[in-house]
Amino acid sequence: MEQDIILVDELDTPVGIMPKLLAHQLGKLHRAFSVFIFNSKGELLIQQRAAHKYHSAGQWANSCCSHPAPNEDTMVAAKRRLMEELGFTTQLSHVGHFLYHAQVNGGLTEHEYDHLFIGNYDGTIMPNPDEISAIRWLHPSALQKEIKQNPEQFTPWFKLIINKYPQLKFN
Repeated sequence: MEQDIILVDELDTPVGIMPKLLAHQLGKLHRAFSVFIFNSKGELLIQQRAAHKYHSAGQWANSCCSHPAPNEDTMVAAKRRLMEELGFTTQLSHVGHFLYHAQVNGGLTEHEYDHLFIGNYDGTIMPNPDEISAIRWLHPSALQKEIKQNPEQFTPWFKLIINKYPQLKFN
């Protein structure tokens, strides 16, 4: 069963609900979140999206990202998805948001009001193979170098966030 997501205006006010794939096909603005998990060494946990994902398959992205369900608090959704995708939860801090519009493969469009969360974690990680092909911890400077050398290997939203919010690279 396909997930419904929250359509919003440019102030993040809900304006409707739509199936996720349809929202991406039509390029409708919707609420999303991106989570950045750092370890005690200052490295960022990144994930490679599973090969069967309908967009951005096989590309590297931030630790966790998704959409809250209708009537679900965004922080609650972020913690839920951390558990579903990576097998753990941790304290998160909301550090901002940004609006973006990006074409992804298959003629789909990401048009999101994206809430940004950061957290710290040094424990066991159990990636869900339905969501994730691989994980890595990378120091922010190594990540920046990889993105510059191979931008096609990273999701559009991840590259935008890294460039727009350099303070995330040093938490």
